[in-house]
Amino acid sequence: MTKRVAIIASNGGLENAYKVLNIATAAAATDAQVGIFFTFEGLAIIHKQNKDMLKLTPGNEHFLEGFERANVPSIHELLEIARESGVKMIACQMTVDVMGLNPEDFMDGVEVGGAVTFLDYAYDADVTVTF
Repeated sequence: MTKRVAIIASNGGLENAYKVLNIATAAAATDAQVGIFFTFEGLAIIHKQNKDMLKLTPGNEHFLEGFERANVPSIHELLEIARESGVKMIACQMTVDVMGLNPEDFMDGVEVGGAVTFLDYAYDADVTVTF
């Protein structure tokens, strides 16, 4: 039986992007179905300009050296791994509208959908995680 993981990404920042994508790609690597609902500041993770938008919290700059030393893939690479692994990525329609964004602002493979779209996926989740 396939496991299903539902993730809500509501916070921006580089640390949160790594948390979300680490769990998502790890779950996908175990053959779980994975869906991520990006809302509010979490939309920065999937934005085409995410490299400029995702910053470390002041005081956490030391993580950059740690990421490099540990050979941690970049956010761009993790997003590609997630997409290639079939991770369902949903941008919150309400937040997209509130922020004046367009579907074209997001990387390829991102679906824009409402909360009900995510809930339809999450109702059958074995694990739900929020960042």
